[in-house]
Amino acid sequence: MFFEFATATRIIFGPGTLKEAIPDIATYGSRALLVTGRSPHRHDHTIQRLESQGTRSSIFQVSGEPTTALVEDGVRQARQRRCDMVLALGGGSVVDTGKAIAAMITNSEPLTEHLEVIGKARPLQHPPAPFVAVPTTAGTGAEVTRNAVLGVPSHKVKVSLRSPLMLPRLAVIDPELTLSLPPDVTAATGMDALTQLVEAFLSLKSNPFTDGLCREGMVRCARSIITAVRDGGDLAARTDMSLASLFSGLALANGGLGAVHGIAGPLGGWAPLPHGVICGQLLPLVFETNRRLLTSEYGSEDILKRFDEIARMVTGEPMATARVGAQWFQGLRRELKIPSLSTYEGLSLPDLPGIAENALNASSMKGNPVALGITDIIDILSRALEPDS
Repeated sequence: MFFEFATATRIIFGPGTLKEAIPDIATYGSRALLVTGRSPHRHDHTIQRLESQGTRSSIFQVSGEPTTALVEDGVRQARQRRCDMVLALGGGSVVDTGKAIAAMITNSEPLTEHLEVIGKARPLQHPPAPFVAVPTTAGTGAEVTRNAVLGVPSHKVKVSLRSPLMLPRLAVIDPELTLSLPPDVTAATGMDALTQLVEAFLSLKSNPFTDGLCREGMVRCARSIITAVRDGGDLAARTDMSLASLFSGLALANGGLGAVHGIAGPLGGWAPLPHGVICGQLLPLVFETNRRLLTSEYGSEDILKRFDEIARMVTGEPMATARVGAQWFQGLRRELKIPSLSTYEGLSLPDLPGIAENALNASSMKGNPVALGITDIIDILSRALEPDS
């Protein structure tokens, strides 16, 4: 047995920890590019506290999912303002944008040279500027991963900028920051975290370290996701979801993912679909397809036992099987009102073969417990497009 495990240099977790971490954040630089979402005024107190510690902030707003053009704009602003660190305070899109900006501030080659799939995936020549991640959603786990997923509209695809050097210097996970999340965002980001835990647990690259994180994360997510959606002020549920998200990021960064994320990249690049919604729709379908193909074509007993174990963890039923697990995931999707992919514009049946072909080449597919064919992926996508009854 051989495996490696790497993560952020330092992780601080707990309700109210952001306030206490301000002095630590300020040690990384005197001029911070503060990457945030649509409402930067929400973080005025944080900005003021940083200034009291000698760190000034230059605001860079992220209004949607990150693209290469957005990152390039951020790099220009950071260089013009002579920022010596990057602080990302927001959801997964904000964290990925900040992570990529920090990487490119110190590297002179064009961003595309370092991208996977459409670029040359060249290693970074220089370490990134100090990067601190403070997530305000519970879903992506991006605060402890070594890549940033970026949209490239000209190619209709999402690809990764990836380097072990991109792991944050500091990750501060404060569940109190998620208390104001609306139900639909809570549901979508929660399904992303759950999907990452399931896929990392089933991944061909999993190891005992990531297995433990996934087991703990799945139990916490399954018991709290509905409560967090129904009652956003429930701090115990929010804390469970923040932990599940953190554990999912740690697990995927070290154990890989699977077909849901292999499909989600090309699909999200093709049409403006929220990543969490894609995960919520595809998780039950991919889980069921993987189990069926393993049973009929491969017969891998050890992997099949993991499907049953997942079912027992999420349902709490000691005799639950993989079939019950697939039904539970579908029931959860309906309970959380995750919309059908057909409710979004820009995606139709004729698009599916091209998306499926791109998915076959996605890096996440390498961890899937069974090799899916293009017809399997098209079938999954076709079912995700069916309107809810």
